[in-house]
Amino acid sequence: MQTGLELKENLLASSETITSLSSAIANCAKEPIHIPGSIQPQGFLMAFDEQALTVLQLSENVSDWLGLDPDRLLGQPLDTLLEDSASLAERLAQLSHDETTPFHIGDVRFREGSRSGQLIAMMAHRYDGVLIAEFEPTSNVIAAYNNLYPVVRTFIGHLQDAVDIDELCRLSVEEVKRITGFGRVKAYSFDADGNGLVLAESLDEDYPSYLGLSFPASDIPPQARALYVANRIRVIEDAYYQPSPLRPALNPRTGQPLDLSYATLRSVSPVHLQYMRNMQTIASMSISIVVEGQLWGLISCHHANARSVGFQTRTACELLGRMLSLQIEAKIAQARTQHLLQLRQQIVQMLSSMADRDSVSEGLLALPDTFLNFARASGAAIISASRCELIGQTPPRDQVNALVQWLSTRSGEDLFQTDNVSRDIPQLPGLAKHVAGVLAVAISELHSHYLIWFKPEQTRIVNWAGKPEKSISASGVLNPRNSFARWQENISGFSTPWHAQEPESALELRNAVLGIVLRKAEEMAQLASDLKKSNKELEAFSYSVSHDLRAPLRHIAGYAELLSDFEGAKLSERGLRFLEHIGESARFAGTLVDNLLSFSQMGRSALRFSDVNLQALVDSIREEMKPDYQGRSLEWHVQPLPTVVADAVFLHLALRNLLANAIKYSRERNPAIIVIGAQENDDEVVVFIRDNGVGFNMEYVDKLFGVFQRLHRMEEFEGTGIGLASVRRIIERHDGRVWAEGAIDQGATFYFALPKRQHPAASLDGTRI
Repeated sequence: MQTGLELKENLLASSETITSLSSAIANCAKEPIHIPGSIQPQGFLMAFDEQALTVLQLSENVSDWLGLDPDRLLGQPLDTLLEDSASLAERLAQLSHDETTPFHIGDVRFREGSRSGQLIAMMAHRYDGVLIAEFEPTSNVIAAYNNLYPVVRTFIGHLQDAVDIDELCRLSVEEVKRITGFGRVKAYSFDADGNGLVLAESLDEDYPSYLGLSFPASDIPPQARALYVANRIRVIEDAYYQPSPLRPALNPRTGQPLDLSYATLRSVSPVHLQYMRNMQTIASMSISIVVEGQLWGLISCHHANARSVGFQTRTACELLGRMLSLQIEAKIAQARTQHLLQLRQQIVQMLSSMADRDSVSEGLLALPDTFLNFARASGAAIISASRCELIGQTPPRDQVNALVQWLSTRSGEDLFQTDNVSRDIPQLPGLAKHVAGVLAVAISELHSHYLIWFKPEQTRIVNWAGKPEKSISASGVLNPRNSFARWQENISGFSTPWHAQEPESALELRNAVLGIVLRKAEEMAQLASDLKKSNKELEAFSYSVSHDLRAPLRHIAGYAELLSDFEGAKLSERGLRFLEHIGESARFAGTLVDNLLSFSQMGRSALRFSDVNLQALVDSIREEMKPDYQGRSLEWHVQPLPTVVADAVFLHLALRNLLANAIKYSRERNPAIIVIGAQENDDEVVVFIRDNGVGFNMEYVDKLFGVFQRLHRMEEFEGTGIGLASVRRIIERHDGRVWAEGAIDQGATFYFALPKRQHPAASLDGTRI
């Protein structure tokens, strides 16, 4: 049993160890790995003055490669060192100053030394105020091209066919392994905390697998991650190499160590070399996966023995890495767009529900699933002046009220989010017993009114590639971990993270709700009066149509059918034909009356403005109308369409009428061609629908948009003559305009223009908290 003194001494020793370890980790994160002052020995390096092309610095191992004294080469001009220096100087002059990737200038011959007259491959790039040239053994460029180009070309096709990111990574590691011959190639992505998860792997039989394992963020310090973004590929041919120092140690032009951020031969940290040896990896290569300018992940290649990688192979691998990065970026952007579209649709649904009810709370409570799915939450709360409405799985009401009080103390902050309540809201320990994630937005600038979403705790198991811990040596240097065997850790206290677009969309919803809540009382009163008057007119019209027109027309059609059924045998063929005409005319008149009623309602129904994605709207209408052109040869040419602020329902009706006309009046064409496009001006968006149908005479263009106006006989094309009149009324209700152009038998083009609006306008009126 320990005495008090022994316990105190042990605690002090433990505290000192923790302090020393923290200091060593901090020093590792500050290590200037971009200016190591040395290179790897599989090649040699020379830094030239950009103008005079004289040697400013070089690696000491030129004595091993060329058998020449490094000091004697300093200050030597390029033309005294290399043969055919004139053409070489021309190629170097073409190097861009902003292109830092080492470029293969060609194979060169040194005039002197043990390799005099022998070809050596030369790579060069401009950086840190000098021209940095790296030399390594040459290889057959034509043979390498012939071998690698077909592989890369085939790989591009496979990438384009991949269905998801996991498959992209699997294809990539298999291709890199095929090209390089490394014993193990794995691809992993980084999470928000910088931890890496192995998504794909290809390996030889005698290599341990890391598929599905995680690597801690501390394995790659921040400055190394920055270098991975800047320089997309890094090779270490032998973890036991002896670095070759630069001579002189400082760049004569800057007085600072030469920046080797983009040099292929750049020496690496001794800590990383020990990390490799602990992993029983002697040779490695890393290919960066950079998405939207950030380090998304890495393709990491390992080999149990020293292994060289020629510059042609490095170039091919870097190209594969860039293609993979672009494909992943495209997949992420596509998923983000789809998610954003879904969020916008849900916002429109919720705002529409609010507009149809007396309060924000009632509107949201009418759509509980939409409200929860909006943030992928398990529970939610709607906080108003005197009420706390709960939906789904939530904390107790008293805990929610305590959260609201805590939120109200955060003055000036409209949004709060956390995926770990116990960490970020320690003032409310009781809340963490029920939920782990909270997303809240204020919907009032004066009162404590909030929309709040909750997520439960999501305990998960992380399989680490070795226990993520480090130690320090007796000299105070950081030691990387020795074991990479699977080690499990239970992570608790966290919810699933909030998607980056969810807080942004929550703020959009907040702003829209504020527009509803803060609408002036005079505007609400005026709108209520207008709506009341319109409703009375609509009721009177509906009553008149229903009783004075619709019923008699239905009687006519019905009795015509009965007469045909019961007395048809007694009638002549001529009489039956007359009876059939009566029935058809009555049914057409009934349809006409129904259309008139719909047309009347267009002028009386309040508009509900929202963001309308015209591209999605056209796609949905085309899907709806497939039965109308099934079996026909019809070509759609849909150009990119913008998002406009309009009433989604009415705009859908207008577009459907125009597309229906285009389909109807081009049915005699083979193929029928319908073009849909748009152009944006400073103050309006113009949309057009063009067909190659029968067209019309421009002398009668003014009649097109009138009620009951038809330019073609009913026997040729069915219709009531109200469709285009409805289009005009809808567009004019939006303060827009319509027009058309056409020529007989050459098709027609219909246009409508909508004014640009910054924010959705009425009728989200009369809504209150």
